[in-house]
Amino acid sequence: MKYATLGNSGIEVSRLCVGCMSFGDPASKMHAWTLNPEESEALIKRALDLGINFFDTANGYSAGTSEEYLGRALKKHVPRDKVVIGTKVYNNEGHLSKPAILREIDGSLKRLDTDYVDLYIIHRFDYDTPIEETMEALHSLLKAGKVRAIGASAMYGYQFHNMQVAAEQNGWTRFVSMQNHYNLLYREDERELIPICKEQNVALTPYSPLAAGRLSRLEWKADTLRSQTDKIAISKYDDTQESDYGIVLRVNELAQKYDVTMTQIALAWHLAKGVTAPIIGATKAKYLDDAAGAFDVTLTAEDVAYLEEPYVPHKIVGALPHA
Repeated sequence: MKYATLGNSGIEVSRLCVGCMSFGDPASKMHAWTLNPEESEALIKRALDLGINFFDTANGYSAGTSEEYLGRALKKHVPRDKVVIGTKVYNNEGHLSKPAILREIDGSLKRLDTDYVDLYIIHRFDYDTPIEETMEALHSLLKAGKVRAIGASAMYGYQFHNMQVAAEQNGWTRFVSMQNHYNLLYREDERELIPICKEQNVALTPYSPLAAGRLSRLEWKADTLRSQTDKIAISKYDDTQESDYGIVLRVNELAQKYDVTMTQIALAWHLAKGVTAPIIGATKAKYLDDAAGAFDVTLTAEDVAYLEEPYVPHKIVGALPHA
């Protein structure tokens, strides 16, 4: 495993992050394909064995049971100071208001069974709360020792910029990471958000780096419960299948050229683009093993250009439009 510093935080993270949306009670009705406590623990243990120390969850994943399963497994298998836990706030009553943030962090800490989280991420931009209220509330969590660093997730570049400016002007904590929607089939953030992040040394930790599996296989749709029932992934990618499938074919072509998997090519592209840690959502240990092999693949500039060449502009998927 390889490691990097998370932006300006001083926190060292593995260059793969385990996305914990796969863990949780299916009875929560968020996803039908989530793993039970025992299955979740086995996958978390495998990630730790691979040297992965970075785990990303959220207060809203499977009604909080993702946090519970993650906290329980980590406590059993690794000292707290040897792992980096990220969780998120927004999909809750009050979104990013001060009362909501103060309430939700305590709920997350209780479910994770820890005194602090390493990275507290705002899940989306809140149009209903002044950004100064949000940034001051987040800053108070660091002063209280409940959070070590803060991050943001999918939003427009100008929104992220304005939040960083508000923090800087008021002496509050700035974001150290950006968890945005980014992969070979969706590159819209290359226009503004990603350049802003790179200018400010904000770590990129993109979600859906494999486009919900579409960059890991030749079949656009797999015969799995997730592929058949994940309505969010279907809405993200299926409308542009015709224009995007040519990219999938090029990923496969390079995988054959280098005798590696398509997953490893798709993730090697992220590493070549300066991503700190793509977030891998897995339901089987073999998927983590496959992802870890990406570090053995080095794409040339020509390879990167070849993968990117067929891309056409897409509608925005991730950042919330104003209501």
